[in-house]
Amino acid sequence: MDVLVPIDGTEGSFRALTFAAEFARNFDATLHVVHFSDEATPATDEILERAREVLESADIESNPELSTDMQLEFRPAERVGENILELVEENDYDHVIMSHRGSGTIERAILGSAAQTIVRAEAVPVTIVP
Repeated sequence: MDVLVPIDGTEGSFRALTFAAEFARNFDATLHVVHFSDEATPATDEILERAREVLESADIESNPELSTDMQLEFRPAERVGENILELVEENDYDHVIMSHRGSGTIERAILGSAAQTIVRAEAVPVTIVP
């Protein structure tokens, strides 16, 4: 089973990654970890390094990737959700494990939610980690 784990650097995304590592061990799954950004920066390097540390401590072999193939628009979370769905389709992932920030109604209305975009698409099973 191939599992996609998008991370964004928040504590929630690292909780999701930790959960995904346990999931991978229990179900003999392969994790594919990705961080989306419009460009590589020292902050993106830190996010990927922290993800490597989580995976190494869980004894999971996976190399987190940075995807810069996107343009941030007015609704960046929705665009990230669309990018995740594109990856799912291109790579035939079996499952997505990700976090949800728990944003309020107004913030979701303005910014959208990557997790909501994935769930509503009904393209792949999704586990949302709070």
